[in-house]
Amino acid sequence: MKKIIYTITSLVLVSSIMLSSCTKNFTEINTDPNGTPTALPQQLLAPALVGALTNTMLRNRSFNNELMQVTVDPSDAEGRVFRYDYRPGVSDALYNGLYSELTNFKDIYKVASQELNYNKSYMGISLICQSWIYSILTDTYGDIPYFQSNLAKDSAIYEPKFDTQKDIYADIFSRLDTANVLLSAGTGILPSSDPVYGGNVTNWRKFGNSLYLRLLMRVSAKAEMAEFCKAKIKQIVETFPIMASNDESAILRWTGVGPYSSPLLSVREQDFRQPGLASFFIDHLSDWNDPRIDIPTYGVGGINRWGIAPYSGSYQGIPSGYAPGENPVKKCYFYSNTSSSSLMTEPLTGLMMNYAELKFILAEAALKGWISGSAETFYNDGALASITLWLPSWPKKITDFLTEADIQWMDSLTFDEKMERIHLQKYYALFLVDLQQWFEYRRTGHPVLPKGAGLKNNGVMPARMVYPVYVQSTNPTNYKIAVAGQGPDQIYTQVWWQKP
Repeated sequence: MKKIIYTITSLVLVSSIMLSSCTKNFTEINTDPNGTPTALPQQLLAPALVGALTNTMLRNRSFNNELMQVTVDPSDAEGRVFRYDYRPGVSDALYNGLYSELTNFKDIYKVASQELNYNKSYMGISLICQSWIYSILTDTYGDIPYFQSNLAKDSAIYEPKFDTQKDIYADIFSRLDTANVLLSAGTGILPSSDPVYGGNVTNWRKFGNSLYLRLLMRVSAKAEMAEFCKAKIKQIVETFPIMASNDESAILRWTGVGPYSSPLLSVREQDFRQPGLASFFIDHLSDWNDPRIDIPTYGVGGINRWGIAPYSGSYQGIPSGYAPGENPVKKCYFYSNTSSSSLMTEPLTGLMMNYAELKFILAEAALKGWISGSAETFYNDGALASITLWLPSWPKKITDFLTEADIQWMDSLTFDEKMERIHLQKYYALFLVDLQQWFEYRRTGHPVLPKGAGLKNNGVMPARMVYPVYVQSTNPTNYKIAVAGQGPDQIYTQVWWQKP
């Protein structure tokens, strides 16, 4: 018996010693000395930008381009976007994808604001990117979760309330003001972490202020926002740094190396070339002898930056919104090969905002008398920047091109005719820029689009995407409150800035 007790006592003693040895310095031993328990801003920025652009680019192709008569995916089936008819499931991907990336951008701000990793530039870049994404979300859906969004992990908020678009825009403006101040310090960031500007924080600041102008213009027609928007636009133009050249455009240029491969390569080649080009989009370019589709050195059918395949030696499109049964012949389409003539591999498709868009914003502001300067000069500069973004060495004088195409600025035009001229050129400047063509059309009614006999929704451009179906079951109380305040969860319900 004594022997048994001695053996048990010995085992307990040995076990205690072993247990003590195993738990001593446990945290230090089991922490990777080469890693970090929290991702750093320089680790998060590039993946978040790639993820966000992946979502915006794919919805630009399949949704914006169909609504805005860039392409027509011909079919007599139900749910054709070019007929203003689409299934609720179309809403899900953009909503899910952009909210997912917001978590990463918010983490960038949170980590960069901590004492150990304090960096004003990453904080400012985060606020700009959050503003960019939230603006796309609210302009697409209307009222959305904003102040309580992406807080499930930190605050256990699993059913965030929806905020009004008016309140969202007010806070976005506040964020962009803060970003401008933060970035003015010029704190350096790791160049390799930034696939948009290569670490140039001054250019990020210019992008943030240019984005500010885009969003101020968007809500400027609301009576309660008009004076603020006019004054702020004037202040930014006169005192804030904004984009000054194509080189300062906010573009993630796809290199094809590692993570920087274009999201359009994920589309099957046969699907990429399935939509035909719409008559509205291609006819103007053809009539103008626009160099973006026909570089004179090569002639029709040669290499062009927008990768458009000609039809029978010319550029022709499909009328958008055609009625079922009409079955027009598909003519021009976007090449789906992986050569330099295809948008699938084009480096410039990672567009967030370009310099030409800014110039057309300034042209509109000058036309309305909100800023000093010539609307004509801004218009000409915008048209030139729109072309030379794609063809930097284009030799022609822009006024000659515009005059030959009969789209030159003329003081004799009415205000509405000048707005049409600005926004027709802006339409082409916004080619491939997420859903901005759609947003601007809803804001201004320009450019004037032809109406096909097959359009649904009473022939009225859809005003929004519906909320994803799962939101109704996962956040039912706040969903019902949002619908009660904004209006029916239908494509015809206008968002706040569209309402009179």
